[in-house]
Amino acid sequence: MSLHQEIKRCTICSDHLPLGPRPVVSWSSSSKIVIIGQAPGIKVHTSGIPWDDKSGNNLRDWMGINEEQFYNNSDIAIIPMGFCYPGTGKSGDLPPRPECASTWHRAVIQELINPDLFLLIGKYAQNYYLPEIKKFTLTETVKNYKNHLPKYFVLPHPSPRNNIWQARNPWFKKEVIPELKNTINSVLKLN
Repeated sequence: MSLHQEIKRCTICSDHLPLGPRPVVSWSSSSKIVIIGQAPGIKVHTSGIPWDDKSGNNLRDWMGINEEQFYNNSDIAIIPMGFCYPGTGKSGDLPPRPECASTWHRAVIQELINPDLFLLIGKYAQNYYLPEIKKFTLTETVKNYKNHLPKYFVLPHPSPRNNIWQARNPWFKKEVIPELKNTINSVLKLN
C-alpha cells in the first residue's frame, strides 16, 4: 500500500473529528514547494480539494499563481498540520489535531526528492518546523521572514479573518508579498 493510500485510510483521531476522517493532502515526489498550513475547513472537508475556499484564493494571490499551477502536485505539495477538519470552536475552527504531523509528516517529506521551499502558514506550522521561534509572536516571525530563507518562508494564515491583522501591518503586503512572489517565480521558473 502506498503512503497516499495509508493516509487516505487513516482514522487515528476519528474519535475527535465531528464529521469523521477525510484526510486532505496532496504531493508527488517531484514537488518543489511544500505548503504546510493548519487544517482543512468545512468547505475543504466537503469538497476534498485543499485550499478550496477564500483562504486558498488569498494564498494563490499572495503566491502570484493560478489554480492550475497551485494544484499541480508535480510542483506543489499540500501537507497541512492536520489532514482532517477538526471542528469549530468559540472563535473559528479548532486547532489542527496533533496526530497528523507526528504520524505522517516525516514520511511524506521523505518521499519528496528535492523540495526547494516550505511555506509555513500560521503559528502551528511555524512552531512545529521552527521550534526556536515559539517565544516570538506571529507578527515578529513574519516580519523577520528573511531569517528563515531560503528553506522556509513564514506567512500568516490567509484567512479573510486576518484582514484586520493585514491592515495593522501594511509592511506585509508592501514587503513580504512581493518577496514571496519572486521566490515562487524563481522556484517554479515561471519567468
